Formats: sequence, C-alpha cells, structure tokens
Amino acid sequence: MTETTSWDVEGTLALGANHPVGRYRYDLGTGRWWWSDETYRIHGFEPGDVVPTTELILAHKHPDDRDHVSQVLRRASATGEPFSSVHRIMDAHGDERTLAVVGEGRTDAAGRVRELVGCFTDVTVAVARIVDAGVTANFRASAAQRATIEQAKGIVMCAIRTDVDGAVEWLTAASARSDVPLRELAALIVERTARSNGDMRHVAEVLVDLLVPRPGAPRPEAPPGPR
Repeated sequence: MTETTSWDVEGTLALGANHPVGRYRYDLGTGRWWWSDETYRIHGFEPGDVVPTTELILAHKHPDDRDHVSQVLRRASATGEPFSSVHRIMDAHGDERTLAVVGEGRTDAAGRVRELVGCFTDVTVAVARIVDAGVTANFRASAAQRATIEQAKGIVMCAIRTDVDGAVEWLTAASARSDVPLRELAALIVERTARSNGDMRHVAEVLVDLLVPRPGAPRPEAPPGPR
C-alpha cells in the first residue's frame, strides 16, 4: 500500500472530482490483460491500438517508479490482497501522468489467486493544480495525499459497482451520516480494505456500516495521522 497522510479532501474535491477512470483485469493463468476503453486512453492509446501486456505496462511506468510498481504487482499476484499505488507513467505520446491505482485479487475454489481486477484513476490534472497553487513544495507528497481520496473512490466503485460520480456521492453521504470528516473517512476506507484479505464482499459490508451506522454503534475511529 502507498503511504497515506492527512490532507484537506474538501479543498481537493473543489479542484475537480471527475478524473478519468479506467478498469482493468489481469488473468494470472494466461498472462492476458483486459483494459476498458478509458484505460487505453489514460495510457495515450485509442482502444485496440495495442495488446496490453505486463511488459508494455511496465515499459510505460516512469523509470523512477517502475521497480515499485513491479513489486506491488508481484505481491498482489502472490497474495490477492487489496492493493493501491500512486505512481507516474509516460504515456504513448511521451507525456508524464500520475495515476492512482487500486485493485484486488480473485481466487478459485482452491483459494489460488486467479486474476487481479481494479481501476486506474488519472490524477495528473489535480496534482498539477495542487503544485501550481503552491499548496505544497513536495510534488510526491502532493500526489500521495491526493491519491487517498482517489483510492477510496476506486474502492467504492469496485465494491458497490458504481461510477465516479456515484462514488463521490456515496463518500459525501457516508461522511455526513457517520459524522466523520471526508479526509478521515477516505483514509479509513483504504485502511479497512487493506485488512479485508481480498474479500470485496466484506469491504461492501464495511461500506454499508459506514453509510448507515447501526443504532448505538460507536463513531468510526479514523487511522492516526502523521506525527
């Protein structure tokens, strides 16, 4: 998992919530990838221009981030646990983009991880706005902070089968009903997903509890922020 930090989600949402989101599926048995049309476009291609492969995907990662992404992919393939990553890519046009990636493994009847599924979210524009606005002098820290809400949105999208707008609406409603600030709620969702052992049905149940707290249930406790 990438490092999560405390940040102003409300301010970041004001910079724009409709970031390009693409889906992917990786079959570990055949080594074949499936990309949605938006995933092709995030990587600078038109749908069907190329056949996505692990080699192609790693080749487009920023050289400074390639080893990290490779390690995340190997670990996810071995364990099937939910994962997330914030990293840069060089798209087909040579332009640098920043992606927030979330995913999980799916297992067969024997418990073996058979595929990885998840979402890519292109947060390049939001990161650029943060940097241009002088919110922080550290580009990498800005990307990691921005990615927390994007990871949470991706998790909600995968767990309850909704789109970006639906995920934003869900997060807003869950924050209001659970009386937990959005920035804390996003970090809480990412943390609980990491502890779900790849079971997105369990994640969906957690989300229901956050949206509609049981009568008398204690206020959800957010993960501790940085010291």
